[in-house]
Amino acid sequence: MNNIDFKDKVIEMKNITKKFGDFVANDNISLTLHKGEVHALLGENGAGKTTLMNVLYGLYQPTSGEIYVRGEKINIDSPNIAIKKGIGMVHQHFMLVEPFTVVENIILGMEITKGFGYLDIQEARKKVIELSERYGFNIDPDARIHEISVGMQQKIEILKALYRGADILILDEPTAVLTPQEIQDFLEIINNLTSQGKSIIIITHKLREIKKSADYCTIIRRGKYIDTVKVSEVTEEELAGKMVGREIRFAVEKKEKSAGNTVLKIDDISVRDNRGIKALDKLSLEVKKGEILGIAGVDGNGQSELIESITGLRKIDSGKVYINNKDITNKTPREIIESGISTIPEDRQKRGLILDFSIYENMILENYKKDPFSKKGKLNYKNIREFSRRLISKFDVRPNDENVKVAELSGGNQQKVIIAREVTNDPDLLIAAQPTRGLDVGAIEFVHRYLVEQRDKDKAVLLISFELDEILNVSDRIAVIYNGTIVGIVDSKKANEKMLGYMMAGGGAGNEKE
Repeated sequence: MNNIDFKDKVIEMKNITKKFGDFVANDNISLTLHKGEVHALLGENGAGKTTLMNVLYGLYQPTSGEIYVRGEKINIDSPNIAIKKGIGMVHQHFMLVEPFTVVENIILGMEITKGFGYLDIQEARKKVIELSERYGFNIDPDARIHEISVGMQQKIEILKALYRGADILILDEPTAVLTPQEIQDFLEIINNLTSQGKSIIIITHKLREIKKSADYCTIIRRGKYIDTVKVSEVTEEELAGKMVGREIRFAVEKKEKSAGNTVLKIDDISVRDNRGIKALDKLSLEVKKGEILGIAGVDGNGQSELIESITGLRKIDSGKVYINNKDITNKTPREIIESGISTIPEDRQKRGLILDFSIYENMILENYKKDPFSKKGKLNYKNIREFSRRLISKFDVRPNDENVKVAELSGGNQQKVIIAREVTNDPDLLIAAQPTRGLDVGAIEFVHRYLVEQRDKDKAVLLISFELDEILNVSDRIAVIYNGTIVGIVDSKKANEKMLGYMMAGGGAGNEKE
């Protein structure tokens, strides 16, 4: 955050309205960005934040309103116009070609050529390295995208925009999929960019990061402008209240409860990752009725492989997995679902939804063969639609139209569709992997309430999250995973971030440093 007086307006969006048919996504919204400023755009899932920025970037055309870039009124009717005016956008879901190298991705569409039109990869590589060093990105220009972390991929997306001459950056949910260390690196990059005169709009739900990085914040709610505030003059609680229109409780309310019999038992399983390297090494774990067991750990320590091995998506080399004393080791995903396990997957788009299907079709993906959704092999669309409408209402999915394709929903509303479906399956074990990734504080409160509700119904809940606050607030017990094994299990009431941090680095339970 910069302690400077912003005078030069680089962007003015005046009275922007954007309609899709009768649906008003943005209703008369104004926003001003100054040179060297970080401006946060805050709102609930589906509030219209990304739509507004897509208007600025030329992906959508406003129904009414005006846009000024450095004082000049501009009709931004395509991203090419935005790029020519120095505006770059990094989308929530990255747009990189995985087999290509970092340099090849950055220069794609703006290649440097030499005689007879040949690609001058060395000159391009030199320019990319110069950009990287100038802004402190610390990248390997020759690495292929599928070999690097999500945090590094995000840096590549930002470098792509800078390579194209952007001095105004729009970042859509930039920290939604980053680890805590990657978030810290990201905040340092933001500071480097603004100190060299770049101006940044961040779409985010994370209030703590707004407080750490932003100078001003514009809040919108259900497509309408609410307020613009100086971030240093408001609290996180005040920002949350403006966003959702009510008081938000950050503490998770749950009553004392004794755990019951073991529902999930994992006995010494070993699993290999996609490279054939051991990802889980004789890992053992139990989750009981009426408890939430949280898994804490730095990304890449076997969490994904653990979920996949339980749910039948990855072969278990040795060891056993039991649900209610029934051996489900290496069973098919369908058999495992029918044994009483539901999953909120960590990647909602790849594993949780069929994006081209409607909301109502996604709501019954696992149960379409069952009564009342089908009879004698024929789908009962009346019952399916009624069921979907009830869930849309109960889980506040926006827009509240069961015919909308889930690809057209915001990330948070896509997550609500998955949670509605999985919770309604009434499982014995609910696996919740990064269940609040990309959600606003109101939706996070909503998800936590449903996880606790499952626990209070004597269900077993396995929560995997990179958010230590979430693990500490929601879990009854916390298991720490490191290098593919559980290094310790602690009672959440006795745990703290310092203790978990030590264990996440490989220290055992009970050995934390004071």
